[in-house]
Amino acid sequence: MKNTILFGGTNKERLVSVASAQALCEALPEADLWFWHVADTVHEVTPAELRAHTRPFEDEFQPAKRGVPLAQALDRARAESRVLVLGLHGGRAENGELQIMCEVRGVPFTGSGSASSHLAFDKTAAKRFAAFGGVPSPEGIDLDNLEDAFAEYGKLIAKPVKDGSSYGLIYVVAKQDLVAVRNAAKTEEYLIEPFISGTEATCGVLEQSDGKLFSLPPIEIVPAEGRFDYTAKYLLKSTQEICPGRFSPEVTAQLQDLAVKAHRALSCSGYTRSDFIISPKGPIYLETNTLPGLTKASLYPKALKAQGIDFADFLHDQIALAVKRTQR
Repeated sequence: MKNTILFGGTNKERLVSVASAQALCEALPEADLWFWHVADTVHEVTPAELRAHTRPFEDEFQPAKRGVPLAQALDRARAESRVLVLGLHGGRAENGELQIMCEVRGVPFTGSGSASSHLAFDKTAAKRFAAFGGVPSPEGIDLDNLEDAFAEYGKLIAKPVKDGSSYGLIYVVAKQDLVAVRNAAKTEEYLIEPFISGTEATCGVLEQSDGKLFSLPPIEIVPAEGRFDYTAKYLLKSTQEICPGRFSPEVTAQLQDLAVKAHRALSCSGYTRSDFIISPKGPIYLETNTLPGLTKASLYPKALKAQGIDFADFLHDQIALAVKRTQR
């Protein structure tokens, strides 16, 4: 089967996706490159084109060749026995839509399937299912109770229910921020929670082609300027991502256990990364990413390295798992 890196997408995280594809291309030099354009077309790209794009987190990637509609590209993938290595994040790439289009065609792809992708992408639903799996998470706040909640807790956090890379994150620390949340909620659904003070942490989970499932070393995040938003994640050098994190053995074990429980509760496969806040009462679950970033600056590759797993070996095993899953 022919390995094909699919990257780009039609949502805001397409910029991060290009950076992930650059790392994937370096690790899988034999793979073809297909770029999913915001116009919903797929374009063949050369490695030289991809490498020449030096500001992926800030500038749009523009392919040189004409593209074909996404469905037509997936039909080609089926006809040519291709495996799609997903260097995609967010939107239709992560909410299950692309996955179901692949599944009905029998096209193997890396990461979780359509149902689990759809569930995990909805932060509200993911929290509910994770709770059934024994993973504690913050209570949600209804938009109608925003003022009362702010008066009670003094600080809130609001984020799009179906978005990633910390796009649209609003820290509610003053009354004018309540207006910002209400305005943002007019255009997309928002999840509002009490702000929990504590260390930010994330923990990856890896499923291998031999059936083994385990958690990776948790990562401690020390955001630049105290906020881990898009700028802090990808543009500021002052953000610290410490792997393994400086947690006590007890907290490390809790994070790893909860990350696996969340992965299983959402019926994920392949690999995931779950985010937490370390509160005085222990780790509190925030969300699970079914297609976490794979850029050189991303958290999941750092955890793989700390575990002693080569990035290329990880990818080849995920490809084997994708083929195995499709054959079932």
